[in-house]
Amino acid sequence: MASTTSKSERNRGVIESYPEFLPVSASTPVVSLGEGNTPLIYCSQLSKRVGRGCEVFVKNEGVNPTGSFKDRGMTVAVSKALEYGAKALICASTGNTSASAAAYAARAGILCVVILPAGKIAIGKLVQAFAYGAKIIAIDGNFDDALRIVRDLGESGDFAIVNSVNPDRIAGQKTAAYEIIDEIGDAPDFHLLPVGNAGNIAAYWVGYQEYHAYKRSTKLPAMIGFQAAGAAPIFYNRIIEKPETVASAIRIGNPASWKQARGAIAKSRGAIDVVSDAEILAAQSWLAQHEGIFVEPASAASIAGLFKCCDSGEAAYSFQKIPEASRIVCTVTGHGLKDPDLTIQRMKELKPVSATTTDVRHAIGL
Repeated sequence: MASTTSKSERNRGVIESYPEFLPVSASTPVVSLGEGNTPLIYCSQLSKRVGRGCEVFVKNEGVNPTGSFKDRGMTVAVSKALEYGAKALICASTGNTSASAAAYAARAGILCVVILPAGKIAIGKLVQAFAYGAKIIAIDGNFDDALRIVRDLGESGDFAIVNSVNPDRIAGQKTAAYEIIDEIGDAPDFHLLPVGNAGNIAAYWVGYQEYHAYKRSTKLPAMIGFQAAGAAPIFYNRIIEKPETVASAIRIGNPASWKQARGAIAKSRGAIDVVSDAEILAAQSWLAQHEGIFVEPASAASIAGLFKCCDSGEAAYSFQKIPEASRIVCTVTGHGLKDPDLTIQRMKELKPVSATTTDVRHAIGL
């Protein structure tokens, strides 16, 4: 597997790694935490699951500085906000955006305001936002209500919005596609992603198109997105007023990047599909236990989608019919410690045994 990224480059953020592809200049004050250059992991067990000599890779965005893919876009959004003279940032969030915005605001030395739905944010993400010193406002509503309020406040000129409605966010997130091509020498045949607010699938598609235009790849992948069944407005083609899913990061009923995501799926000859909460949690557990990669539930939507493509005749794509030796990339967007509540519940079933070798061996099952 060829790589064009040197060890020294791996310590740089995405702006310094790809300045020619980003809306920055010499006058842009770069705010970075060393984001990007995340592992693209070949997964032998996932590859066996697909079969036909296919190779499956996981792009592990959970090792970014705040534990999610949002850092890629946030470094560009915050850097540009400073360049424009912003004194404060604002965002709506299901968790990961708040953690990332708060961290980069702290790095930049400016205020960050987070509007979030009360009681709907995973504790690991809420803790981060508090730790980084954000001003947090909880509302009696969902993410879509929070984003509506953020848009209203953004129009006052007092805040720079750093949600994915900000094109600078999308510009930063597209760099993950560059890294994949740099790592394996070409674009994959298929790219699977979780879809919530839908900015990420649109961003990857932009990145793949740009590298292809510069002849750094010979092909473009089919983009396949997966939404949770209880929060699937793009799949059902209607706004979901009260989205519900255990995958809190994609619990969104009216995605801001709906149109762009639809365009990416159509132009890439991809698809949008749904996976159930049970499938998401099963995939989360499977990935941790078979490949050693622990992701938050929302991230596991891409893995659940892969399994659906392999096992179900009702899937948007049947991977039993794709060409042999295809390359498939699954993006996992956030670390498992960001949203550990359901895993912690299983831990509570752990019962102590007597402190003797005999009892421990019996508990092991030997």
